[in-house]
Amino acid sequence: MFKYRLLAEDDEMIAVSVAVGPRIMLQSGTWFDFLDPESSDFRIEDIAAGLSNTCRYAGQCSTFYSVAEHSLLVSEVAHDYAYAALMHDAAEAFIGDITRPLKQLLPDFKQIEARVEKAIFGRFGVQQPMPKEVKAADLRVLAAEQVQIMPRETSLWAFSDGIEPAPITVKCLTPTEAKEAFLARYRDLTLHATATRRSRVA
Repeated sequence: MFKYRLLAEDDEMIAVSVAVGPRIMLQSGTWFDFLDPESSDFRIEDIAAGLSNTCRYAGQCSTFYSVAEHSLLVSEVAHDYAYAALMHDAAEAFIGDITRPLKQLLPDFKQIEARVEKAIFGRFGVQQPMPKEVKAADLRVLAAEQVQIMPRETSLWAFSDGIEPAPITVKCLTPTEAKEAFLARYRDLTLHATATRRSRVA
């Protein structure tokens, strides 16, 4: 959804679309405005596309490994919070997977990230704040990923911090495979949630 203003041109008034801030075109053909994410017309397919084409670890892993596949694995580990876990990195579909050391140098970026995340969570009914169980599952999956697809030294922090790697296997799905799997998981979880609500009402 765009905002409009009237401009005078050759003594006639014309409507011109005006974005609030910098914006990008999504795979669905709609625009995403970084300073007005709440009014941007994004869909779950846009999120799946962005996450499945974004490589974790700034691409410094042994082979391509998408944020979408990571989200699937966290969703499997965080059993009671599977939906929130699936969506926990959804903002990265639009802002990318910025490495934590770099993110610490970009305070403005963190503010934008928080607003985009809030807009996504609000639209898709994701629990806010994110449950601590999801963060715990995220760390366990992170540790397991690093053992499997990163240099050995990368995962040493997990052992010193007492983080037990999750019992997962990184498959390194292709972007197409990861997108399809992400959407299938999303539909399964939302369908289950709808059925549960209906049974409680009945």
